[in-house]
Amino acid sequence: MDIKAKMNRKFRDLQGGLFLSVTKADVGEGAGNFQKAGGDVMAWADPFFPDPSIPASVQKAMLDAVQSGLPSHYSMPIGAYELREALAKRVSGRIGRTLDPSRNVIVTPGSDSGLLYAMMPFLCEGDEVLVPDPSYPSNFLNPKLLDAVTVPVPLYAEDNWQFRIEEFEKRLTPRTKMVLISHPNNPTTTVFRRESLEALCRFIVQHDLILVCDQAFEDHIFDGIEFVAPCTLPGMWERTLTVCSMSKGYGLSGFRIGYIYADDHIMDVLYGGAVNVLGAACTVTTLGAVAAFNDDTILPEYRERLDRRRTLAYDILSTTPGVSMRKSESGILSWLDVHRLGTSEEVADYLMQHANVMVNQGVPYGSQGAGWIRIVTACFARDEDAALRFERIKAALTELAKQKGIV
Repeated sequence: MDIKAKMNRKFRDLQGGLFLSVTKADVGEGAGNFQKAGGDVMAWADPFFPDPSIPASVQKAMLDAVQSGLPSHYSMPIGAYELREALAKRVSGRIGRTLDPSRNVIVTPGSDSGLLYAMMPFLCEGDEVLVPDPSYPSNFLNPKLLDAVTVPVPLYAEDNWQFRIEEFEKRLTPRTKMVLISHPNNPTTTVFRRESLEALCRFIVQHDLILVCDQAFEDHIFDGIEFVAPCTLPGMWERTLTVCSMSKGYGLSGFRIGYIYADDHIMDVLYGGAVNVLGAACTVTTLGAVAAFNDDTILPEYRERLDRRRTLAYDILSTTPGVSMRKSESGILSWLDVHRLGTSEEVADYLMQHANVMVNQGVPYGSQGAGWIRIVTACFARDEDAALRFERIKAALTELAKQKGIV
């Protein structure tokens, strides 16, 4: 029996690594098995992994909650009011618009489910979604799972990965329904500048499109770069769904707490389907998240640590023969041009074999990622532990450069 022949065609080609090799770190058991064998996984965007990283105030709130017995019960499918209240306060201060926790915010079990849910009310079969390339891999897959068509729009390294609006215009058709971006961008760490975003938003408004904006990496922006939320630009509030996470900013990826904020006409529909699609976030991590968002000391401390870490990564890795990179503008990643050393797959495989480190191949982030690799530089709690892995990566790539005749 060919069981896959009975499946929805959108799912037939998905591979979980049970029958064919899968190179993505977050699919199947490859990364877990590599770690069990003593390898270092620097391919999960999980700050301080694999070391503990729960702040004391958050630990206390969760322990108190467990001892009370409350977490044996569901939280609300749209998210506990206390958490939505904390999120509304947080976002209102950032975007200059007062959000109502009962009309503008919904909690999701992580931002990945939030991204998919944000698209669901809008996409019909054959609708087209413009997605910058490179971008988060789920941005290419999610529209397809909803019967829509993903249309990659190239970004270019020579532009520091900013938008070229003519590339969007060339791909516009009567079926174009949505633009889907990650801002700051994953994997490039680029913060899209105001001028670039204003041009994109004029394009979106002019053609009556919807914007889904993944802002999972918004909490840590460096070098004084201005961060502009697209929903604050003219004509954008009523047509933007902003998806956020506490995983990257707070180092609490395992909590699986994300959220969407949007106009109440959009939120009315998301509230209506929450119990069927989202279920509910974990009650104990919900209470931990409330404590985290109410602790004003966490983000500044983490920003200092991550700023130090990206500088350490740049100082070590940027001097590697055959490697070109910019210093990260945001978040927990570094994006390296290694095309002189081989393909993304070849270089990533070489690092697994000769540095005992798993990194991300660039191609899953789009065709513009060919010849690039992504490294999660925020792995490990201590800078010394991260530096040791950066040095191993540099040594392995230097040896590869010698083999290629670059040194």
